[in-house]
Order: sequence, then C-alpha cells, then structure tokens
Amino acid sequence: MKKLVYISAFSLLLFSCGEKKLNVDEVVKSNDIDKIRQAREEVHADYEVLAAQLAKIDAAIDSLDPNRSRILVRTIAVKDTTFTHFIEIQGNVDTKQNILIYPEFSGILQQLNVKAGQRVSKGQVLARIDDGGVSAQVAQAQAQLDLAQTTFERQKRLWDQKIGSEIQYLQAKTSLESQQKVVAQLQSQLNKTVVRAPFSGTIDEVMTEKGKVVSPGQELFRIVNLGDMYVSATVPETYLSQIKLGAPVEVRLNAIGKTYKGKVRQIGNYINPNNRTFGIEVALPNPENLLRPNQVAVLKIEDYKTDKALLLPENIIQQKAGGRLVVYTVNKSDKDEVKAVEQEVKTGYTSDGYVEIKSGITTGEEIITDGAKSIKDGSVVEIIK
Repeated sequence: MKKLVYISAFSLLLFSCGEKKLNVDEVVKSNDIDKIRQAREEVHADYEVLAAQLAKIDAAIDSLDPNRSRILVRTIAVKDTTFTHFIEIQGNVDTKQNILIYPEFSGILQQLNVKAGQRVSKGQVLARIDDGGVSAQVAQAQAQLDLAQTTFERQKRLWDQKIGSEIQYLQAKTSLESQQKVVAQLQSQLNKTVVRAPFSGTIDEVMTEKGKVVSPGQELFRIVNLGDMYVSATVPETYLSQIKLGAPVEVRLNAIGKTYKGKVRQIGNYINPNNRTFGIEVALPNPENLLRPNQVAVLKIEDYKTDKALLLPENIIQQKAGGRLVVYTVNKSDKDEVKAVEQEVKTGYTSDGYVEIKSGITTGEEIITDGAKSIKDGSVVEIIK
C-alpha cells in the first residue's frame, strides 16, 4: 500500500511540474544553463514538500494499519538458578608409590623372584644377592655373643651375691654390649643382600637378570601402586584466595574418555617466581585401574557457587558505547503493542556460555533472545513461541 502512495504522489508531482510550472524536456532542449538551474531548484523545492507530505502519510498509515510490520522476537523468563563457576587448568596424573628399587649391597644376583606385571606385597622378597661370606661372619659373631651373654650372666650372679670383683662384672657387661653391636652391624649388612618390596603394588619393569653383578645405584625394578593416585597441577597466583582444601574437582582424562570426581588435598605454600604459580594436588579414585602416572588431565576446580543466580546466554548481552552492557526486556503495558526496553546490566562470572547477572534485571522478567541484535530501545516487537 505504501508503494502505491509513493508512486501516485510522485506522478502527481511530475504532472504538476509539467502542467503548472515548466516543461522539463523543453528546458533541457533550450541548452540555457540558467533556465536549467532554475528548473532544478523548482523541482527540488517541490520534492521537499512532497517528502514531508509522504512522511505524514506514513505516520498515519502506521497508526491506523493493524497489520503494520513488527520485529519478531523470542524471549525467556529469568529465574533463580544454581550456578557453579570453575577454574579450568591442566595437570598430570601421578602417584607417590612409583619408585625404582636399587640394591644396597654389591654382589652376584643369586635369586630373581619376580617378573614384570607381577603383583607383590609389602615386604615380599624380590631378589637375593650373594652375601660374600657375611652370613658366616654373622654366625661367628652370634656364637661369640652367646658366650659373652653366658659370661655376663654368671658374673652378675656372683656380683649380686657379693662374690667377685666389680671390675670383672663391668668387663663382662662391656664385652656383651660390644658383641651385641658387632652382631647388629653384621646382621644389617646381611639384610641388605635381600631386596624386598617397600609397599604393595605391581612390578612394572625388571631391569636386571639372575647371575649379574649388581651394586648400589644400579636399577633393579620399578614398582608402582595405582591405588593412591592424584593429579598435580600449577595454578596462577591470582586464584590463591579462591582455591580451598577439600574443594570439589572434576578431572577429565581425554585419552580414556573418563571424568572422575576428586578433592583438593594439598595447596602449595610457595609461589614460583618464574611463572607466578603455586602447586596443588587433587586426590583421585582409581576404581577401574585405568589411571597411569603422567597421564594428562584437565581439572575443573569449583571456586564459586550460588543457589540464586540469574543467568543469561552470553550472546544476547550487547556492549554499547562507553562499555555499557545491555539486554532487552519487553514492556506489555500497552495492550495494543509490545515494546523492547533497553536495560543496563552488571555481570559476574561466565561459565559454559552463560553469564551471571548481578544487577539490572529481576526474577520473572522476560528477556529478548532471538532478534535482540535487530532492535533498539522502544522497538515494537512481536513475541513468537
């Protein structure tokens, strides 16, 4: 209908110009530049009058046409929602029970009692090293200790009966104590010829063979216990006040496609000056025995939670001049039309594409989502479902 009005009005202008004031074709053919310029001014003046009249006509049409164009939008009603914010960092899976076992005695490896992949218990004998005669020395020293013990007991009985001299009693006592130390020292050397498991776990690797000469500093076995796993990570110091002992943590291992629940069990007391970070440890269950030392993990550490948050999709919040952040609500007070209302908001944390709104809107308000980029304050809108 508007197009018909434009065409009719413009045709009327041309007709009026041609009939009452001038014939444009004749003026152009005259090649008189002054007449042509005068004709242009007259036509332009008539055009401005017509444009003003068309604007009035459009306004009248908009006010009277019940089917005039409205911007189609969708809305959501905001309500209190539980909101949790996470710090996301990368870490490595580890266990404190992952060690290399070294011999404490030099000699030929006489026994090799385990193989790779074998489960062992704490204290179980893994290997034996030839003692080089230490066991014979222990036996000899033990015999001398037995004699010293008998001598001391006899001297003590005599001394208790006031028979014999005090010096004989003291000599027997000193001899006994000295021989006890000799036996203990030799026994300690003999114990080093037996290699035992320091804790229960699995022999992950065997690095030696029976019959080889071994010595301190030479690797024999790697033993690993996967029952006490944790994740170590470094966190920027800006989060120092937000991470607490016992804080829940989601640990994602992309390599195996698993997510585990853990807790912060240790927070470092030292800030690394090179990268301004501190270390944390997160205790991690391993019920399926799928975790391995040095696996890469992604940690989501809970640092903020509220049960009454107003959340909006991040993409509907618009930034205006001066850094203002705004959203659009709807005003239904006019029964004939619905208008968009610009609302400035203050935001909090962002997580998974949603933003916490601290102020600017209240529970129950309808916020425009689809179509928000096409409107301005006061735009007439039509809400679609």
